[in-house]
Amino acid sequence: MELTSVQHDALVELLNIGFGRAGASLSSLTGHRVILEVPHVAIHPVDQLNAKLSAFMTGDVASVHQMFAGPVGGDAMLLLDPVAAATLKELLTNEPALPLALDASAREVLTEVGNILLNACLGTFGNLLKVPISFSVPDIDVASLRAIVDRMIGTGDSFRYALVVTAGFRLRDAEVTGYVVIVLTVQSLSRLLVAVEQWEREQA
Repeated sequence: MELTSVQHDALVELLNIGFGRAGASLSSLTGHRVILEVPHVAIHPVDQLNAKLSAFMTGDVASVHQMFAGPVGGDAMLLLDPVAAATLKELLTNEPALPLALDASAREVLTEVGNILLNACLGTFGNLLKVPISFSVPDIDVASLRAIVDRMIGTGDSFRYALVVTAGFRLRDAEVTGYVVIVLTVQSLSRLLVAVEQWEREQA
């Protein structure tokens, strides 16, 4: 399954609206202006996810994972490579960047960033579909990219797709890139794309 140009552009526009709210929340939280942008969105079958992400990230990564449920349900995760995780922690807290073996302070900061960002994405979908979406408490982990992705896609329905959103953070003259991965069943994805197309028609 591939996104049409209309679906892609509408998703980018919708996610940028959600990320705008997330950036405002992070700015309020940290006292620094935080700008979040969505330069790219793509869809891949879950069995291709490791290969697609490994083109951008290698070795151990930090992940903030959250499950969500409702008419559209699945798993959502923010992924940051070691440099991005350390830089983001330093920029948001004014504390020195640390290796990826995250201390308690870094875990707290990155969990909060992930929580705000993932809720912005999923909240946008909920508003679009006009349905409530419930969220689990986020958890943070540091492990190899393969281990994290394999654990998220688990042994569930293999007919699933991953929406991969490139998330660009800009704050204090620095840029950090992370990746938001949202795994959906075929049914949930179809429901979402129908709603996206309906939203696009309403805007036009």
